[in-house]
Amino acid sequence: MTSVPPHPDDARLPASPTGRTPQWVLDELSGTPARPPALVRRRRRRRRRRWTVPLLVAAVAGGLVLADPPAWPWPGDPPAAAPGAPVPTAPARPTDRPLPAGVTTPLGRPPLPPPEGGSHGYVSLQEDGVTPVAYDPCREVRYVLRPDAAPPGTEQLVHDAVARVAEVTGLRFVFDGYSDEPLTGDRAPYQPERYGDRWAPVLIGWQTEAENPALAADVIGAAGSTAVSLGDGPRVYVTGTVSLDAGQAPQLLGERDGAAILRSVVLHELGHLVGLSHVDDDRELMFPETRRAVTDFASGDLTGLAALGGGPCIPEL
Repeated sequence: MTSVPPHPDDARLPASPTGRTPQWVLDELSGTPARPPALVRRRRRRRRRRWTVPLLVAAVAGGLVLADPPAWPWPGDPPAAAPGAPVPTAPARPTDRPLPAGVTTPLGRPPLPPPEGGSHGYVSLQEDGVTPVAYDPCREVRYVLRPDAAPPGTEQLVHDAVARVAEVTGLRFVFDGYSDEPLTGDRAPYQPERYGDRWAPVLIGWQTEAENPALAADVIGAAGSTAVSLGDGPRVYVTGTVSLDAGQAPQLLGERDGAAILRSVVLHELGHLVGLSHVDDDRELMFPETRRAVTDFASGDLTGLAALGGGPCIPEL
């Protein structure tokens, strides 16, 4: 199995008039990253999200390529052998992934996209150059919260944002409780000692600038997912992280429409988590700059999210 660091994406806000992440979006396994939108220059008194150039350059391409699996399911006891015949042995169980889900029926369906469509893009595409890499709609997307440093009143905001993404993708998100797992850039997607025999759940948490220097200045969040594939099979997202700035959130919540704006930041990051990239259209929530007039997914965002919710089922993973 080979592993390459995941790709960054972030959301930024400049200093507020009243006062003054980290996961890392997976790119093409081929090493050719999806072209990011043009960087947005700073302008005063406008809240914005922007790419973090040093991180973008430092983490190029990568996912996890798993070895071809042995025959599934793994038998408990080998069958009885004829007298004098060699005793068959059970195939070795892989240690880099859980037992396969084996499910081929989607748990939900995305709603029809708006007829007008709109600007949208994807973090990563399959080898056909058209189909986006997505979460498996036949599996629950489980998520946990890391409560450390979470500002008061933000937990329900996060749950509401997750529910909105579930609604517009058809993916089934399930809250799996709380975790003390640290938010790091080299997170393993399979942690049986912590989470049991399954892919690690999506980890959502809050960090301070001291814990994560990437949240310095106007950066308020970062998110992305890790994709895996078996050999040259299709890639599928299996887990991810969302990191939010614990220092800037209380300040933002104290401002006019602050809760709606912070929710839009969380929605933007969850859009990255499920596979949306930035767009150049400022009418869309995935535009790399926050605007008070756009606090929910717009038509282009919804078109892309519907496609991400209709991805293929990968029962062998």
